[in-house]
Amino acid sequence: MKKIVLTSIFVAATAAYLSAASFTACAACHGANGEKAALGKSEIIKGWPEAKTIEALNGYKAGTLNVHGMGAVMKGQATKLADADIADLAKQIAAMK
Repeated sequence: MKKIVLTSIFVAATAAYLSAASFTACAACHGANGEKAALGKSEIIKGWPEAKTIEALNGYKAGTLNVHGMGAVMKGQATKLADADIADLAKQIAAMK
């Protein structure tokens, strides 16, 4: 029984860590809580609805979005993301209040 409880705690902690780590690359420009205008150009993304984040990241990934001249920079970041990563980031950003 102890093994099951410890395993459950480990899995939950690992999932929380991985989830938190996925915003790390974004935080360099957008701030730890999405509170900064990236490179002084972008919108503040803190609290964006999930759908807005997913649409923006998919647009950057496809190369069809170039808001504030950030298309090339964001395409380089977004192309590294799988659909699941984009969905996870969208949840994290929406939760930032």
